[in-house]
This record gives sequence, C-alpha cells and structure tokens, in this order.
Amino acid sequence: MTLLDIKDLSVFYGKTQALFNCSFSVGEGEFVALLGSNGAGKTTLLRAVSGLLPFKGSVSYAGKALDEISAQTRLARGVAHIPQGRGTFTEFTVEENLSLGATIVGSRSQVKEDKERWYETFPRLRERRNQLAGNLSGGEQQMLAVARALMSRPRLLMCDEPSLGLAPSITQEILAIFKSLNKEAGMTLLVVEQNVDTTLQYADIAFVIEAGQVVASGAASDLIGNEDIKKSYLGVA
Repeated sequence: MTLLDIKDLSVFYGKTQALFNCSFSVGEGEFVALLGSNGAGKTTLLRAVSGLLPFKGSVSYAGKALDEISAQTRLARGVAHIPQGRGTFTEFTVEENLSLGATIVGSRSQVKEDKERWYETFPRLRERRNQLAGNLSGGEQQMLAVARALMSRPRLLMCDEPSLGLAPSITQEILAIFKSLNKEAGMTLLVVEQNVDTTLQYADIAFVIEAGQVVASGAASDLIGNEDIKKSYLGVA
C-alpha cells in the first residue's frame, strides 16, 4: 500500500524554483532514503510534505490530499518531521521536550507510557531528563529530537540529515534505531542524508535528487555499489 504519494511537486522561493516536478511514492512500512548533494532540494521536499512550504503539484498521504491541510493537522494525522539542525527547545528540559512532542496525544497514561518507552530506547536521555536540552551534546540533542517526534506516535517519520555534526558511531546508533522502528513497529521512514553508504546499509529503497529533480531510484542494496550514481549525483569520489 502506498502511504505517501508525491506527484509533479514543484516549490518556489520567490521567483527561484527549488523543485521541478518531483514524483515518487513511499510504501507503507518502507525505509526510504532521500539522497543528494548540498542544495539538491532534499530539505525543501520534506518541508513541503510537512506543510512548512507551499507547493504546486500534489502530495497524498494515506490516500488523502495534503494540499490544503496545515502542518499541525498533518502531524495529528501521523506525519512527523525532524528538521535539519535538530530543532530541540534548548531552554526546556529533556522531560519537557518530550511532553511538548505529545501535545496531540490525549491520554496522560499514553504519554507516560511513551516517555518510558523512549527512555528505554535512549538511556542517555533518561539520565539527563531534568537537564536543559541546550546543555546536551550534539548526539544527545539528535536523540532527543527523534524521541520528541516519536512522542506524537507517527505513522510516517521524516528526518532531515540525522548525521549532521555527529560522530559516525552516533549516526550508526540512530540509523539502527530507525531500522528497529521500521522492522519491529512497522513505522514508515523517509530519511534525508548525505552519508550515502551508511544510510544505504539500513534503507530499503533510495531516491536521488539533483538540482531539484529525482534523477535515480532503486533498491538501496543496488545503489550501494553504483559508482556512477555516486560520482555523478552525490559527490562521492
């Protein structure tokens, strides 16, 4: 079943066009990598899907158009977006950040249960639950951003550059958690990354964006060894 269907997606910043008729779909339960060099349009695409940017074309989620739906309503329907740079609320504690992520969850018992689940997944967050997010390390802030997004109980989790500024070991840890959520909980993932080989080890399918257009796609296992695509579109020597 197709969960996210993007057709002829175009986005403009003023008179400058950033995306040109992008089309692809994400199936329910898939782990999809969205790859491309700096400025290719990856972040713009996620921002359009999550409702932060206007667009032309169509974006459908679970069979329903998202064109006229606000970002908050998209979140309530199960579309969560972890932005580039993490976006944690630095002046709030870890515990408070998780509570803010659960604002659309009505049951206090569910919120309590979810906090415990993500504290088990990210033990370092439990240790720092009363610490201000701004005082966490980069890796801990990324873990908090992921956990906060998961507090909304998403069906589709989109993450923009989870490896940005992090040590390779932390990146591996976060991608492994994503894979676990994908396989064990059936969560659908759309992950933007420049760390090509590492991401392709975990993803099922990958799409490559270059200059605002989808230029290649395929099974992640096939793209790992495709040196032509890496050199031509991803800037990997």
